[in-house]
Amino acid sequence: MHETMTLDTPNGAMPTLVFKPESDGPHPALIIAQHLPVAHAGLELDQFQIDVGVRYAKHGYLCVMPYLFHHWPADAPMEQKRDEFRDDWTIADLKACWQLLEDGALPEVSAVGILGHCWGGRIAWLGACHLPDLTGCAVFYGGRIKMPFAGGEPAPISLADQIRCPLLGIFGNDDTAPSPDDVDDYARALSDAGVLHEFHRYDCAGHGFQDFTNGQRYAEQASEDAWCKALDFFQRTVGSH
Repeated sequence: MHETMTLDTPNGAMPTLVFKPESDGPHPALIIAQHLPVAHAGLELDQFQIDVGVRYAKHGYLCVMPYLFHHWPADAPMEQKRDEFRDDWTIADLKACWQLLEDGALPEVSAVGILGHCWGGRIAWLGACHLPDLTGCAVFYGGRIKMPFAGGEPAPISLADQIRCPLLGIFGNDDTAPSPDDVDDYARALSDAGVLHEFHRYDCAGHGFQDFTNGQRYAEQASEDAWCKALDFFQRTVGSH
C-alpha cells in the first residue's frame, strides 16, 4: 500500500514513504510526522506509523511520511537523535515534502494538511507555523511544544501567531508530556493568536494512547473516537475524495 522514495534536502537524502489511495486524483494530501520510537526502529519497521498511513490512504488521502531522523546514522543512539534534533533542519525537511506534493511527481493534490503523534505532534505544530498554505493541522498528544530544541530556534508555542490553518488537538488527561496544564497553555496560545482550534481530551488515556502496538498505553475506545474526530476534521479542512 506504500512505496519508498528518497527526497533531496539541504541536509542530505531523506527516505520517505508515500501512501496512495486506490481512486484517481486529485486527492487531499497529508504530511505525516512520526512519533519518537521511529528514531530507533525506522519508518518501515514501525507498525503503528504504517497503519496511520494506510488508514488515511483508505479514506482517500495521499500521504507523505518523511523519515525526519535521517540526519544521523541509522545505528546512532536514539538519545543522540532526540537531543540533537533541530527545528531548522526539520522545517527544511517538511518543505521538501511540500515540494514533492507540488512538483507533479505524485498524483495531483487538492489541498494539504499535516499531522503527527507524540514527537510528530510537535513537528505538526511546527510545520503549521512554517507552511502557510496548509489547510489543516492535527496534533496528537504532542509534547515539548513549549520547549526550544538544539540550534537556537524558538519554542513552537511562541510561533502560534504564524499558524494560518485550523488546528485539531487530541490529548489524554493522564498524560504528563504534555500535561493537562500544558494543553491549557497550548489552547491559550492559539486563542491569543486568533487560530481556530478544537481540542478533545480523554479521561483514562495517557501518552501514546493510540499506539495499538503498546499494550500498556493503548486505550482502544479513546483511540477510535479520536480517529473519528480526526477524519471529520480533515474532511472539513483538507477535503475528501
